[in-house]
Amino acid sequence: MAHETTEQFRILFLDKRNQLIADEVQQRGTVDHTPVYPREVVKRALELSATAIILVHNHPSGDPTPSRADIDMTQTIIQTAKPLGITIHDHIIIGKDGHASLKGLRLI
Repeated sequence: MAHETTEQFRILFLDKRNQLIADEVQQRGTVDHTPVYPREVVKRALELSATAIILVHNHPSGDPTPSRADIDMTQTIIQTAKPLGITIHDHIIIGKDGHASLKGLRLI
């Protein structure tokens, strides 16, 4: 993902033991944007009976620093998933020279 020329939004779906159920690309976007729909993220988690997910997307610019839109979208997904018993463990942003973890940065 670090060397993709367009943004890609992936989701890792986990079971109650945090074992990987599926790794799926949910959306592909442009050089600086990927549309993400919280309803679709949660819908797919429910279809797979996932109890936790890890969000992952890349920044083709190479800089993995989360944008305000990245943080806000993650918070919306957390708020949508929580009442349904789905935990968001992290949102990882991949860049050419590394990655950023929203959890590690204490943004979630």
